[in-house]
Amino acid sequence: MTQSELALAADSSTRHLSCLETGRAQPSREIIRRLAECLNIPLRDQNALMLAAGFAPVFLERSLTELEAAKRAMDGVLKAHLPYPAFAVDRHWNVVLSNCALPQLYEGCSDDLLCPPVNAMRLVLHPAGMAPRILNYAEWRAHSLHLLRNQAQVRADPGTEALLAEVMSYPIPPHADGAQGFDASQRLVTPLRIATRFGLVSLLNTLTVFGTPSDVTLAELALEMLFPADDETIEIVKSMELERASGGFGRGATTSADELGG
Repeated sequence: MTQSELALAADSSTRHLSCLETGRAQPSREIIRRLAECLNIPLRDQNALMLAAGFAPVFLERSLTELEAAKRAMDGVLKAHLPYPAFAVDRHWNVVLSNCALPQLYEGCSDDLLCPPVNAMRLVLHPAGMAPRILNYAEWRAHSLHLLRNQAQVRADPGTEALLAEVMSYPIPPHADGAQGFDASQRLVTPLRIATRFGLVSLLNTLTVFGTPSDVTLAELALEMLFPADDETIEIVKSMELERASGGFGRGATTSADELGG
């Protein structure tokens, strides 16, 4: 974006932007807001810009418990997605809310990885987590690294950069073939393929964010929802749900799954 393009988008002039860049003019709150909006600057960093210019931060940062209306809305979405897994994550991929669906998916995971706060990236990709049962691990790892790198480019956050470095250090399990059993030329979406004692589960994931947040915490939350990728998965999930409803699933594993919601 050139200076003239930015000036036009922000309803300003190239002369004024040049004066701001060189320090010959002081920015107003309004021009900071307009520039931040044009450059898609996260709310947390918009507050930092305001402070640097001598103004009070614009956006509040409240805990999730204080955002009662938003929490109720997210809870409703997560529960409506049952029996398939859905959870809300913060900017570091820590699970803050979950519908605790399909606890059988987490069988064999280390208790340490299931202790709150559960990290969604770590739980899936860590060798002591779901990694040994992710059949397309290399493919899913590439997808996860892409997400983390994009986050790091948007905002230089130490927590995100540390998580990216950690995930990159994980070994790729044997036989984790990225294209196993699929025709890559015809596949449009990469599923998460998990081996369970019920059979192979294939899940598609979506990430949803709030469209008009005015709170820093809310702006940094995302809802991740998993959908069945094939008819076999639908039938397997029915069997898992029958086992859970009948009380046949182990007590220890159920407790761990409940902890996923924090």
